[in-house]
Amino acid sequence: MTGQLAEAPERTADGTDLLTVGVEEEFLLVDPHTGAAVPAVDLVLEQVPPELRGQVEREFQTSQIEIGSPPGLELRSIRHSLGVLRSALADAAERAGVHLLAIGTGPVDGPVPPVVDKPRFDRMVERFRLLVPGPGNNGMHVHVGVPDPEMGVQVLNHVRPWLPTLHAVTTNSPFARSEDTGYASWRSVEWERWPSVAPTPYLESHEHYERLIRQLIASGVMLDEGMLYWYARLSAKYPTVEIRIGDVCPSVDDSVLVAALVRAMVATAIEDVEAGRPALRTDHHLLVGAHWRAAHDGLEGDGVDVTTGGLRPAWELLDRFVERMRPALERHGDWTEVADLLGGLRRHGTGAARQRAVFARTGRLSDVVQDVARQTRGTHAP
Repeated sequence: MTGQLAEAPERTADGTDLLTVGVEEEFLLVDPHTGAAVPAVDLVLEQVPPELRGQVEREFQTSQIEIGSPPGLELRSIRHSLGVLRSALADAAERAGVHLLAIGTGPVDGPVPPVVDKPRFDRMVERFRLLVPGPGNNGMHVHVGVPDPEMGVQVLNHVRPWLPTLHAVTTNSPFARSEDTGYASWRSVEWERWPSVAPTPYLESHEHYERLIRQLIASGVMLDEGMLYWYARLSAKYPTVEIRIGDVCPSVDDSVLVAALVRAMVATAIEDVEAGRPALRTDHHLLVGAHWRAAHDGLEGDGVDVTTGGLRPAWELLDRFVERMRPALERHGDWTEVADLLGGLRRHGTGAARQRAVFARTGRLSDVVQDVARQTRGTHAP
């Protein structure tokens, strides 16, 4: 985790809480000629400007690198931070002779780069062996400030049914081992091999949350609290809820959209808790099915309506989600920008849809890699 990612909520003069938001993004380092993942993280880190090194660090594999934005109340500050960090990191990667890709996992077949030499990672490999993913499993984690851990746990309960829709928005890994996997987010499929990856359970209290962590560590499913890979959790370091369901987004525009939607979702959940509105106690296995469907279809197919168990067009579920969050989006001053970004997403599709569109035009994964590299550096979808 890089830097400080969010702070406690800030109260306005009229008593309304405005929530800070911070973003972590993980990227893949690839050979510019073949598109295969390469173990180049140390070479790239050497090229990062000194003033930005506190916001850039290694991830699990030597083919990955991570950034973290400072917390902010305004989307423009998040946009600026991510734009500066992505551009600087893309430049550093090029100086090191590689490309930086904002992509869920490696599309091109090749050797699996080694894990970063770190005692904790060595213990993970020793215990879990072949669960280690392929060329690099790259996600986006959004931190939103909450008043206290008890409220944070109640927020986790309230956001559970909404997360499959966000999962669909972020799908950005349709290719793996040089072929189309049939999934919009193959990263999700690979990631779920780890035993602590799952929808967040319904929690009775913060004490219940902490007791489950102790039990999971005792069972051997996790080495430590850092391996709590639920789709939403409390940060162990900051006063935040951390939403960690998505593939890394292809462009800054996509990342800003997801950050705004996540903040609005958390703000809406806090309102519901304070108003005494109960969380929807969605069945765990229905949530598992909804997340599987989101990873499979993205926004280009159907999603599971967790209120009925039936299938609905994924965009219909997203429209309903956005309408539910609109008051919080407006209160944070995000609605106009979010509406514009949603229009772009509707025109161009998810990252997975964009990758498939390039491949359909050219038949070459090398073109897909180049297009993702361009989006990674830039701000706008194609």
